[in-house]
Amino acid sequence: MLNQDVKDTGIGFTHEDFAALLDKYDYHFNPGDTVTGTVFSLEPRGALIDIGAKTAAYLPIQEMSINRVDHPEEVLRFNETREFFILTDENEDGQLTLSIRRIEYMRAWERVRQLQQEDATVRSGVFATNRGGALVRIEGLRGFIPGSHISTRKPKEDLVGEDLPLKFLEVDEERNRLVLSHRRALVERKMNGLQVGEVVLGAVRGLKPYGAFIDIGGVSGLLHISEISHDHIDTPHSVLNVNDEIKVMIIDLDAERGRISLSTKQLEPEPGDMVKNPDLVFDKAEEMAAKYRENLRKQAAEKEAALHGEEVYEDEEAALAVD
Repeated sequence: MLNQDVKDTGIGFTHEDFAALLDKYDYHFNPGDTVTGTVFSLEPRGALIDIGAKTAAYLPIQEMSINRVDHPEEVLRFNETREFFILTDENEDGQLTLSIRRIEYMRAWERVRQLQQEDATVRSGVFATNRGGALVRIEGLRGFIPGSHISTRKPKEDLVGEDLPLKFLEVDEERNRLVLSHRRALVERKMNGLQVGEVVLGAVRGLKPYGAFIDIGGVSGLLHISEISHDHIDTPHSVLNVNDEIKVMIIDLDAERGRISLSTKQLEPEPGDMVKNPDLVFDKAEEMAAKYRENLRKQAAEKEAALHGEEVYEDEEAALAVD
């Protein structure tokens, strides 16, 4: 009787009416959009997601995370609601393809850009090496450490699994380039305990035509050929040998480029002593370094005075004589 009454009122709802109603209230989804959806089915190689479209959207397993996923249950739960990225338009069945990986990818690049701006030191384990250097993951992104920026005596292949402190050298999302430096992170940490004019003990680890690389407590500094002696020398080999232990003075600390510049020339009591009598240079190193620091102090005072139009006096008597 009730059905008859409804029929008599003239109310009808056909399949065509239902389709028209869906079209009227259907949302338009475009690739690149971010939408909220609910997981309602987990499959061996993907998941079906309700985002309010006519047909359930599909999330393939390779798009579930920026990291490797073997089973959907590792990252998704039934009835979980979260954000998804629309990866492709509808296929012939009207189904959209979604991605979580793309959202994580964009957020990861945003995070590493922020870390680079803060000049932060990050840590990551090496997961592979190649001829050029080592590979790590930062915020899920694959990063590369060039061999020239790895400060360790270990063979590169032995670095796999080792956790390293790192600094950012290049962050370029468009070119998918994330380059890091282990050397710069170590140098910065070491620099915090070093000062220009300080004498340190080091070991010669490498000789090049332009100078010598000196290990000073786990980081490398450059003793340029022009800073070995006041006397002209043709090659560092004529004065130094690999594994020699020597005293050097720090003359520059460049945290931005991760470089430490060293000198024995400034420690010579007499020009040429590093060539003629290096032991004397090392014996007098602290004394000569103290004079070097005093000269630096005077130069800084003169520069400051010049900025204010003042005159600098060497001692108290000279200052009193002017009064």
